[in-house]
Amino acid sequence: SSSSFLHPHSRGQILILPKNQHFVLEHAAPFSAFLMDSFGRQHNYLRISLTEKCNLRCQYCMPEEGVQLTPKSELLTTQEIITLARLFVKEGVDKIRLTGGEPLIRPDVVDIVGELDKLEGLKTIAVTTNGINLTRLLPRLKEAGLNAINISLDTLVPAKFEFIVRRKGFHKVMEGIHKATELGYHPVKVNCVVMRGFNEDEVLDFVDFTKDLPLDVRFIEYMPFDGNKWNFKKMVSYKEMLDTIKQRWPELEKLPCETSSTAKSYKVPHFQGQISFITSMSEHFCGSCNRLRITADGNLKVCLFGNSEVSLRDHLRSGASEEELIQIIGAAVSRKKKQHAGMFFVLC
Repeated sequence: SSSSFLHPHSRGQILILPKNQHFVLEHAAPFSAFLMDSFGRQHNYLRISLTEKCNLRCQYCMPEEGVQLTPKSELLTTQEIITLARLFVKEGVDKIRLTGGEPLIRPDVVDIVGELDKLEGLKTIAVTTNGINLTRLLPRLKEAGLNAINISLDTLVPAKFEFIVRRKGFHKVMEGIHKATELGYHPVKVNCVVMRGFNEDEVLDFVDFTKDLPLDVRFIEYMPFDGNKWNFKKMVSYKEMLDTIKQRWPELEKLPCETSSTAKSYKVPHFQGQISFITSMSEHFCGSCNRLRITADGNLKVCLFGNSEVSLRDHLRSGASEEELIQIIGAAVSRKKKQHAGMFFVLC
């Protein structure tokens, strides 16, 4: 039954059913203590950055001249990426997302997906991409084992696209979205960062985009990052977006979501796709955070907004054993704070 759930203190052992039938799951292994923090959060989702490079220069993400890149020798090799992924999967990670920069500009990205696909216990291999190289690579990526795609797209207006990313390529992204739906990715997630004075007037057009395509358009509240000249006035809260959408589609339905989900999902009845809100600013989701990330140069970050990092690359290269690496990872995870500081405002 979909209404059954795991008791938070069961460590995956006791299944509690709606009719209060209790039984022990014979084969369920306890979740690795190394990936559990002091607040009981089980980290089964790992994001791995494949590169710092990007073929776009989005205004809210990086300066026009780009950013200072780490020397290639300091970046993780393909073998190091697979070694670390294998270690995390062995400890209970069942979802890996490949990110960047732009992951699809890494020449061996198809090989990396193929190697990850061999890891027993890994259920989901996902990628977040700007879509520029997607049409060309997707058939091979799908064959290698890629089973989830997020495509970043902040506007449906070609001229506005060029303005924000400082490059051409709108039609390539649209082609990539259609190619993904043709190849059977359902839903194809489309990430849209909403910024006041730039694209908040397109929210309804993005909802309309889900009418005939199996998309999940995810509206993301604009967030502070170093170098994106963040300004509180640019933020459009999810409640404001929701109000706008409900005026046009009062019949909008809320969809159920998983505990660890960062998205609040809705659907216009009879539309093929759906919409979601990532409320990273107005209603943070630290309490159910199940994510860890490894940067392109091999640092483990237990929080996207935290500064504390531990270099897995250095330990790997100095010959640390698997057991030592697991201890180092466990120590970092156990230091994870309850929530990231100094970022939230009370929104009326």
